Amino acid sequence: MNYYSDSPEWKYLFNHAVEWDEIIPLYFPSFPTSSGFKSKEELIRFFEQLLETTGKWAGETLRERAKTLDETGCATLNANGSVSLTEPMLKTYEEARGLEIFGTTMRESHGGMGLPLSVGMFAFEQIARACVSTSTQLGFFTSMADMLERFADEETKNRLIPKIIRGETSGSMCLTEPDAGSDVGALRTSATPMPDGTYLLNGTKCFITNAGGGFGLILARIDGAPAGLSGISLFLAEEKHEGRQNYRITKIEEKMGMHGSMTCEVVYENTHARLVGEAHGGFRIMLHLMNEARISVGLQSIGGIEAALERARSYAEVRTQFGKPISTLPLFKRNLEDWFTEQDAFRAFMADTISSFDIFQHLDLKSRRGEILSEHESRLFKKHQEIVRARTPLVKYTGAETYAILSTKAIQAFGGYGYMKEYEVERIHRDCFGALLYEGTSQIQSLMALKDHIKKVMKNPGRFVQSMVGTHPIGTLIEKNEFKKTYLQLQHEFQRNLATLILNCFSPGSGLLEKLTHLNDYFHREFWTDMEKLERMMTHSETLCQALSHLEIIKVLGKQAARDAQRRELFERYLLLVKPRLASIYKDWELRA
Repeated sequence: MNYYSDSPEWKYLFNHAVEWDEIIPLYFPSFPTSSGFKSKEELIRFFEQLLETTGKWAGETLRERAKTLDETGCATLNANGSVSLTEPMLKTYEEARGLEIFGTTMRESHGGMGLPLSVGMFAFEQIARACVSTSTQLGFFTSMADMLERFADEETKNRLIPKIIRGETSGSMCLTEPDAGSDVGALRTSATPMPDGTYLLNGTKCFITNAGGGFGLILARIDGAPAGLSGISLFLAEEKHEGRQNYRITKIEEKMGMHGSMTCEVVYENTHARLVGEAHGGFRIMLHLMNEARISVGLQSIGGIEAALERARSYAEVRTQFGKPISTLPLFKRNLEDWFTEQDAFRAFMADTISSFDIFQHLDLKSRRGEILSEHESRLFKKHQEIVRARTPLVKYTGAETYAILSTKAIQAFGGYGYMKEYEVERIHRDCFGALLYEGTSQIQSLMALKDHIKKVMKNPGRFVQSMVGTHPIGTLIEKNEFKKTYLQLQHEFQRNLATLILNCFSPGSGLLEKLTHLNDYFHREFWTDMEKLERMMTHSETLCQALSHLEIIKVLGKQAARDAQRRELFERYLLLVKPRLASIYKDWELRA
């Protein structure tokens, strides 16, 4: 099976959901390009040929290898604190090198192809559909190269990025410590300055994905630095220093799922490292990678969802009960339709998000290189930066939670067989817990969404009230676009219920505007110290995140339906599915505020 040419929905989204008219001029300002492409259409066809190649590799080779990789694992631990890759992973790395996977979106000056990030993200999803573990391992080549490109010094870039592109080394992001999980500010790994400008690291990190890849980007605290996040710095340490092991991998975790991805404990004992960026600025840098990784988890999630539902539907079409295929039985048929509606809607949401993420990342990198953005580029950057910031926790939360739910449903579709290792839905489901837990749990994502959205409301409460007026059904009477009108009406209902929730949690008073104005002052003065009211609001963070996700997906589906009448059906199916969910959320706010 080819995960591109045999997937009409992905082909449609690649051609119609990705904003190529905005993206291509950023990468290729004029034609012909340095590689000889004469037009946008010729470029896009080349991109599709690449995706057909990766789609075939993922849909055939990686899909077939996934079970073996799950059984053998990714790596074994050596006595000297290094790891050795297992045969299935070695084969995958070798094939990826041959396909030039690691350099697809890297600069040509480093040996890459210099293609838009969107192309690489579509390929990443294909790999995740075949095997989530494999996508994780391969992802730490390109994500680490990107981090070096943005934040490392020139010597490090020129030395390590070409090696990554050639598949000779990869890296890991090293944040978590045994007693400091989501509370990153409590980390204890220390960094002692040396006379030559380097540092010696001492401490332990746990649950580090791909720790045996070759180097690590490590959060640590320079001796004497202030406590909390403001005192954290970022360091780069390579696994070998002067021919010796520079840090030791002391454990490869035995996980419930994702056996094909190595998750390790790492010990630093006078580990030689170099500062990346400015002292005490490490957390801000690492946030960039964490947010990139959260978008990637959304792609992994849709890959896992597709893998699970593809198998569930195939089984349901041939499994007979009561003289009929179970896919035709009324209740199962409805359930299957709902599951695929969830899949199709989230997939469309991810494709739209890929566009914004590509534009934001490209212009962010251009700015970090010291290049001046044009007026048009500055407008694009601001627009898509806001979209990416708002959607990052939504993509991570909704993708991971939906993957967990739908992979469970897929197992149920198989009945007792789904519980057996003979059928791969049990592996696909086990792998879903990685998406739920790494790069910040679902609860962390919902708190991020809450914080950002409440800040936006409190920044200008009068504007928030005005927007409710603008989205009121009376105010939308002149709106000709029926899909936008539906979205605006749903948005009004959300804002009205959210305003009531906020006021019930935080503020006394009389009129709505007066209350919100009072809240504006309260937010800047007392919000983070009034723990009783803050905690009351925090209890609603998950339902708020769910409502925001539903509305964003409806907005995206409406935008697509307005462009293409064939997309109306998906818009209407999803609307039918989530309206009761939104009503339930608002009822919960009313009863539990």
